[in-house]
Amino acid sequence: MAVPSTIIVGGENLIDFVETHDINGIPQYSANPGGSPFNVAIAAARLGNPVDYLSPLSTDRLGKLLAERLLGSGVAVKAPRLDAPTSLAVVSLEEGQPTYQFYRKDTAERLITRQGLQDALKSDPWAFHIGSLAISGGEDAVMWHEFFTQCYQRGYQRGFQGGQEQGYQHDSGEAAVITSLDPNVRPALIENRAGYMARLEDMFTRADIIKLSDEDIAWLYPEMEIMAAFDHLCAISCKGLRVLTRGGDGAIASSPVARVETPARPVHNLVDTVGAGDTFMAAMLAWLPAHGKTSRADLHALSERDLGAMTAWAAQAAAMNCQQQGCNPPHLAEMTPSSGGA
Repeated sequence: MAVPSTIIVGGENLIDFVETHDINGIPQYSANPGGSPFNVAIAAARLGNPVDYLSPLSTDRLGKLLAERLLGSGVAVKAPRLDAPTSLAVVSLEEGQPTYQFYRKDTAERLITRQGLQDALKSDPWAFHIGSLAISGGEDAVMWHEFFTQCYQRGYQRGFQGGQEQGYQHDSGEAAVITSLDPNVRPALIENRAGYMARLEDMFTRADIIKLSDEDIAWLYPEMEIMAAFDHLCAISCKGLRVLTRGGDGAIASSPVARVETPARPVHNLVDTVGAGDTFMAAMLAWLPAHGKTSRADLHALSERDLGAMTAWAAQAAAMNCQQQGCNPPHLAEMTPSSGGA
């Protein structure tokens, strides 16, 4: 029986207008396709995985640019093109430090439909990935949350024994969908912290895979030290794969049976770090089906060897991305084959 490998990805697509220099005191900006889930979809496809992208794209010139980037990387665009505008992120520099402004009101990528999401399950995906701005707030965040929950519960039914809930037991009527979450927190767009935390922590309890950065976890749990916060996350979330990335300090990966620390890969000719975390996330999602690890039981049993091989391969992909301008992940043929695993 073939191992399922299609990943469905939902979440924002946008254009980053990034200040690069000024001419006579007037800032100049370059336009780059972006959005964390958008980047994950591209990176996973380039690394050899079938990927279906679920968020709508605009019919405007910028939407065309985004669609061309997806299709050129081998991503299947499953949502319709809409007349609504493309979302924008403007990154300006103030005394050398980046500041962010987002323009997403009534934009195409937010106009998802429940029927469109249901149709995405017809491809029998092995995983659904979501995160970042898409879950920050609004009706679209509510729908993504609902769909994430549905994917986690798909193929399972609640089990009880002696009046006590025993979690979800598999019901062979449907194929399970592994849920993947990268919060990639953008505080500038979170108007209701309490509501956001409630939604995110509920998603943690239904996330088979969680990847987040040290900056993310510091914002989520500011009263805790980084490692204490990561241990807290592992304790409150459901069993599965949990990964904390720490930039140049490497990554820590944890499963129910093992934990490993992986150093960052050296970056030769650093250009920028845009999309490095998204590439790391996508590389993990590509590594798992390539090594036959697509079930919850597989994730629960990831050994030190598995975790080390997976995160080393992901770190290699992220380092290669940093040698390019913007998010420009490597293709599978450029990667050194990973060792370990099945």
